[in-house]
Amino acid sequence: MNAAGARTWLNWTQYADHGPDESLLGPLRGRRVRELGSGAGCNLAHLATLGAECVGVDIAPRQRVKAEARWGDLPNLTFHTVEAAEFLTDPPDSFDVVLSIFGPVWFTAPTTLLPLVRQSLSTGGVFAFSHTPPKAGQRPGESLRGARAVSRWDYSADEWADLLASSGFSNVAADIIAPPEGEQGGTLLARAEA
Repeated sequence: MNAAGARTWLNWTQYADHGPDESLLGPLRGRRVRELGSGAGCNLAHLATLGAECVGVDIAPRQRVKAEARWGDLPNLTFHTVEAAEFLTDPPDSFDVVLSIFGPVWFTAPTTLLPLVRQSLSTGGVFAFSHTPPKAGQRPGESLRGARAVSRWDYSADEWADLLASSGFSNVAADIIAPPEGEQGGTLLARAEA
């Protein structure tokens, strides 16, 4: 149970216990689920407890260590340290669900990543991702300054819908989830099928 009393702890948004639950992904028991940018593994661990066969990938070795320390005893859950596009380039099998919550979809050129995700999904498979919506004046692929320069692919919901459709996805939906009362900034959430 999460803090709101729901039987989920999957968080699509930057606000705990806010937004849709895992039903956005369809049935999970027995399905092969991959999370790109799995971080400390909390969201993926929840899906594993629902009977999904889960693999998380994250480029940061420290995240894998944290995920395995916390969730390593759960069955049907493994973590790998690898860059998302590299992981998808030669997958050993197809996936039923690919998700990314504030992960590599936001930091990898969609012309590279979306075709790889599409080809890795089984027929009817689901791809879903979330990140904050672009701020006024942000351009897709613009480098953000900080400790390291990072490119972020800040597209609007409509632009993501067009990119997904042009990459061969169907039943595409992309929208902004409003923030909880008293908070600033919503969350862009996209879902599509192979």
